[in-house]
Amino acid sequence: MNRLSFSPEGGRGWRRALLLALAGFLLTVGGAKAVSAAWYPAKAVVAQILLAHSFEQGLASGTAIRPWPWADASAVARLTADRLGESDIVLSGGSGEAMAFGPAEFPTRHGRHVTLLGAHRETHFAWMRELEVGDELTLERVDGSVARFEVTALQTVEWDRFALPSKPRAEMLLLATCFPFDAHQPGPLRRVAWARRIA
Repeated sequence: MNRLSFSPEGGRGWRRALLLALAGFLLTVGGAKAVSAAWYPAKAVVAQILLAHSFEQGLASGTAIRPWPWADASAVARLTADRLGESDIVLSGGSGEAMAFGPAEFPTRHGRHVTLLGAHRETHFAWMRELEVGDELTLERVDGSVARFEVTALQTVEWDRFALPSKPRAEMLLLATCFPFDAHQPGPLRRVAWARRIA
């Protein structure tokens, strides 16, 4: 009659196989998380290449063009932060989907007299961390118009406390993103840059 043997060597082999399986599982889960974390910024970079192409096409035709057939927004402007060497294509509509690919223009009651742009702090407006009063911004629209602005104030406000001026004295550009910049979860604070048009 055969008897099962539970030798110390057999027990070590079973434990080793279990540890290897656990390590493989943890590596797989960690790899999936890393790919997921990298996908969001990578998607934003690739989208900006396609958006830049559609913006150039729009400049040539004078009309906004969708960057891909199923896009719910069009490339309407190019924003440049001169000192920082940053440039992004701005999308129309201000939807959450548009903001996944670049800064988005939100409609205001002032029309073009007050332009409000919003973007995510970890991608397209990450450079707002370095923005300073006195910095110059350029907004080139798809119709060929170009406006230059100077940052006059930086403000941190709660999202529901942000208010546009009722009667702005000059043409204004406002940039808004979530704050603080190094947070990993959405919160109630927004960082806002106020800029006034200059000649």
